[in-house]
This record gives sequence, C-alpha cells and structure tokens, in this order.
Amino acid sequence: MVKGLYTAFTGMVNEQKRLEVMTNNLANSATTGYKKEAMVAQAFDERLAIKIKDTSALMNRPEGIGYISLGAKIGETYTNWDQGAFQITDKPSDVAIGGRGFFAISFTNRDGENSIMYTRDGSFVVDSDGYLRTSDGDYVLNQEGALNSQSTEDYYVQIDPSLPYAIAADGTISQDGEEVDTIGLIDIANYDYINKYGENMYTLIDGGEIIESEAILEQGTLEASNVNVVDEMVSMIQIARAYEAGQKIIQTEDQTLDKTVNTVGSV
Repeated sequence: MVKGLYTAFTGMVNEQKRLEVMTNNLANSATTGYKKEAMVAQAFDERLAIKIKDTSALMNRPEGIGYISLGAKIGETYTNWDQGAFQITDKPSDVAIGGRGFFAISFTNRDGENSIMYTRDGSFVVDSDGYLRTSDGDYVLNQEGALNSQSTEDYYVQIDPSLPYAIAADGTISQDGEEVDTIGLIDIANYDYINKYGENMYTLIDGGEIIESEAILEQGTLEASNVNVVDEMVSMIQIARAYEAGQKIIQTEDQTLDKTVNTVGSV
C-alpha cells in the first residue's frame, strides 16, 4: 500500500513538471523563432517482489511473485527543432532562417560581460551607424566572426544606413550593386551541445562544434514559433486529468491504510 502512495506521488510530480514545460511553451507561442520543449518520463527500475515468511520455500529462499515498478521519474527535457511558419513583415531588416542554423550574436549580459550567443530570432534593426542589431541592442556578427567565434567590433555586420539594401539567401548584403557584408549564419554539428540561455538565445557548451549552415535566409520575413497552441492546450487538459487521478489514488490509499491500522489492527 505504501508503494501505491509513492507511485501516485511520483506520477503527480512528473505531471507537474510537464505542466511547467507546457506553460512555458504557451507563454512563448508568439516569440519569434522559439522552439518548443517537451519532456519524457522514465519508469524507475523494476524490483522483484517476494513472499514474506514463505515457509514453503526451499533452502530459505523466498519465492518471487513478480516484478513491480516504483513509479515514474522525470526524464530529460528536449527541444523540438521543427521549422516554424514564415510570417511576412516586409521590413527589410527582418530575416528568417529556413532550415538548420543560427544567427551569431555578440551578447552583453546585465553584468557587462560579453560572449557569443546564438538565436533564430531575426527581428533585427539597423542603427544610426549602420550596425545590424537585435531588438535588445546586441550586435549581429558577420560570417567570419560567426565561424571563428570572434565578437569584437571588427566582426559586427555594418552597412550604409542611408542606402537601401538587399539580403540574399546566403546572407550577403548588397547596396548599390556591391556586396558590403554578410550576415553570420552557422550551424552546430550536434545539438546536444547547445543549451537554452534565455532571452531567446542559445549558448554553445564545451565540446560543441560550429559548422557552416546550409540554411537559406528570407528577407522581410520572420520565423514564428513552432508551438501549436491547440496541441498544448489539449496536453494541459490531459495532464490535469492525470494529476487528478493521482490525487484520488492517494486518497484511496490513505483510506485503506486508515482502515487497516484502526480497524484490522484492533482485532
């Protein structure tokens, strides 16, 4: 009976974690380039159940009566990298990535520390000096800086802010018929080596390898998140039902234990 309590408890904890993941997905359903997360559950290792005080067993070796699981445990949370839909904005500084790849950003945190981050959010702006920047003010790196992990000013994407510009599928920026710079577009050889940092950014962890991306860029377009709001809402309803079932199991186990202790035990 105590095992039943523990099994229900671990199931409820697992559903609570799933709910947190779903809630975060819904909160970011309108975030440009956001990739939804999902969670997998794992069963605890099964254990052999044996008879207690089995006088019929030979050589004092209790007879096995089957295997039981002690419930579910939280597995890993993973990112779904499916392509998001394209949304046309007709804003020349907006760029969407079609395929696998990331923009490289010279990112400055709240403590003033600089590092390279990666994002699929291409909602950029051109400042008065011609630098291409994120909506938060961080600088977009050119192809050389992105591939070689260089984030100094020499590797910032810069154009003439007084002239119109065109961005080709490979990230090349042209003005007056001349190529002036290239937006850095890279990929990661193994996505197990990138972590979500926050602020719609990803960070490369030790062992991660930067490679050239085969993706294409679409100017005047943004990639929407790949969160399907209806699917997430349906999953949340299923989670709520599973959580309620766990509560009822615990209540039933509690009533059974109470009867065992106070009624059977008093005989």
